[in-house]
Amino acid sequence: MQTRFAPSPTGYLHLGHAFSALTAFEQARAAHGTFLLRIEDTDRARVRPEYEAAIHEDLAWLGIRWETPVLRQSDHLSDYQAALDRLSDMGVTYPCHCTRADIQAALSAPQEGVQAGDGPVYPGTCRGRPMSGQKTGDAVRLDMDRALALLGDPARLGFDDSGPDHQGWHVLSPDWMRQRVGDLVLARKDIGAAAYHLSVVVDDARQGITDVVRGDDLFEATFIHRLLQALLGLPTPAYHHHRLIRDDTGKRLAKRDDARALRRYRAEGATPADIREMLGLG
Repeated sequence: MQTRFAPSPTGYLHLGHAFSALTAFEQARAAHGTFLLRIEDTDRARVRPEYEAAIHEDLAWLGIRWETPVLRQSDHLSDYQAALDRLSDMGVTYPCHCTRADIQAALSAPQEGVQAGDGPVYPGTCRGRPMSGQKTGDAVRLDMDRALALLGDPARLGFDDSGPDHQGWHVLSPDWMRQRVGDLVLARKDIGAAAYHLSVVVDDARQGITDVVRGDDLFEATFIHRLLQALLGLPTPAYHHHRLIRDDTGKRLAKRDDARALRRYRAEGATPADIREMLGLG
């Protein structure tokens, strides 16, 4: 078994990160496997060296150990571009110049677009533009209809999940992908690098990840990742989507929630055992 924890150094780790990292680490240790750390640092406008240093400090404080060297996404931009080029060669991508305001304006028209789990489904304004017409600043989107047609029978595309709320085998639904995901962004013009969905499948394959352990909020994203794995001919790991750590109001913790940052608990004298007790890990 090979698991990983892949934080972005855009803020300090909080209790939710601790739960995810400990869960992945302990699953690997129980199976006599390997735990890897990956730094997702392609958002150059938001990453900070102090956040990356704190990630290492907090994880080590919790008793987590990982293999070295640590993979940093910023060192592998050419790999993401190669994957993007491969998809473009398949004819399943197109450049998009739409801003968020453009998309919202298009979605305000009657029966245009559907609200997806993680945001509005793109209405297809730029669909059909050739990649040869890509301009500086354009995002690159996946043409979902073309991608699904290229893959053929979707019944063969599935993944296994061992998480508490999703145990079993899950098969990709073309209708769900069209209605809930649509033409997702593969490369973002605002940061000039591969978007999360593309980079994560490339990274997991590169690192030989056999078991992806992450929060339940990313369960639906796994269908996107399974699609991209099939298009790129990459292996499909097993998945474990664990419960989320929430605040007193039931809201999922975010990096801006400094009150639950690990470094704050450390400063107040908490021990790793205290953190485990807070997380229900005993």
